[in-house]
Amino acid sequence: MGAKPGDLLTIESRRGAVSLFARAEDGTPRGAVFVPFCYYEAAINKLTNAALDPFAKIPEFKYCAIRVRPGGEPPRQGSYGGGQILAASRP
Repeated sequence: MGAKPGDLLTIESRRGAVSLFARAEDGTPRGAVFVPFCYYEAAINKLTNAALDPFAKIPEFKYCAIRVRPGGEPPRQGSYGGGQILAASRP
C-alpha cells in the first residue's frame, strides 16, 4: 500500500467508514489492523457487527472484514495531538 506512520488512511466495512492517521506497531500481525475503540474521532465500532453473544450478551465488536485505502477525510481533532505524530520535545 505504501502508507507510512502518520499518513491518512480510510478503513471501510460494509457498515461504514472511518478515516484516521496510521501508526506502525511491530506486534500487529501482517494482514491485521488494530484500532482502539475509545476515541470518538475514529468511532471504529460503527464498522463492526452489532450482534451479541447469546449467553453473556457481550457485543461482537472485536473482528470484521475491512478494506484499507490511502487518503480520506481527516478526522476532526478532538484529543491531544489529534492522532498525528508529535515532535519529541527537547530539554
